[in-house]
Amino acid sequence: MGIFGRKRRTEDGPAGRHAAPGADDTIEDEDEELSDVSDGPFDVADFEDDGVPRIDLGSVKVPVPDGSQVQVEMDPETGGVRAVHVVTEQGQITVSAYAAPRSGGLWREVSTELAEQLRADGAKVNIGRGVWGLEISAIVGDVSLRFVGIDRPRWMLRGVIAGPQSEAAAAVEVLRGIVRRTIVDRGDAPMPVRTPLTITLPEAVAEHIAAQQQQG
Repeated sequence: MGIFGRKRRTEDGPAGRHAAPGADDTIEDEDEELSDVSDGPFDVADFEDDGVPRIDLGSVKVPVPDGSQVQVEMDPETGGVRAVHVVTEQGQITVSAYAAPRSGGLWREVSTELAEQLRADGAKVNIGRGVWGLEISAIVGDVSLRFVGIDRPRWMLRGVIAGPQSEAAAAVEVLRGIVRRTIVDRGDAPMPVRTPLTITLPEAVAEHIAAQQQQG
C-alpha cells in the first residue's frame, strides 16, 4: 500500500473547490461516449465482496493500486483529517463523498461552481462527457486536473486527479478505475446536502501519524 505520509493542504471548499492560477479560459465538449457503469461505485448496502484490497476510511473504502502511496492531509486548525490522497505514477487522486438528495443532481450543481471557480483563478477549463456524465478537465500551469462526479441516492462521490500534463491521458483511466471500485458508506443519520461524509483512519495509519507528530 506504500508509505503513509502527511500533507497539509491541496484543495478547499464545499464539495471540493480546486483553485490555482493557470492558462486562458476555454470550454470544449469531449463528447465521450457513455459506458456501462453498473459495476460501481458502490453503496455499502449493495456491495458484495469482490476481493479487491481497499483502505477503509469510514465513509469511503478506496482501492489502492500496487506501487502507489497513501497521504493523509491533516487540518491544522482542528487536528482532524481533511482528506486522504492516493499518489500514483500518473498523479495524486482524491476521492470524497458528500450527503446529497435522494433525487440526485448535486454533481451538476457542484461541477458548474467548480468550473467557474477554476476559470476565475485563471485555469484553462474543458467540460466534457465521461463515463458517469459531466467531467471537468483543467490545466493549471504544468499540472493537469480531471474531476469526475457520481450521483447516487443520498450521496455524491467526487474524484480528482492532479498530475503532469504528459500523463493526462493515462491519469483519467487511473482515476476512473479507482472511483469505479470505491464503496460509499453514507450512514443513516440525517445531514444537510453537501456535508462531507466523515473520514476515519484505520488504526495502523492513525498510530503511524501520531508517531510522526510526536517525532516532529
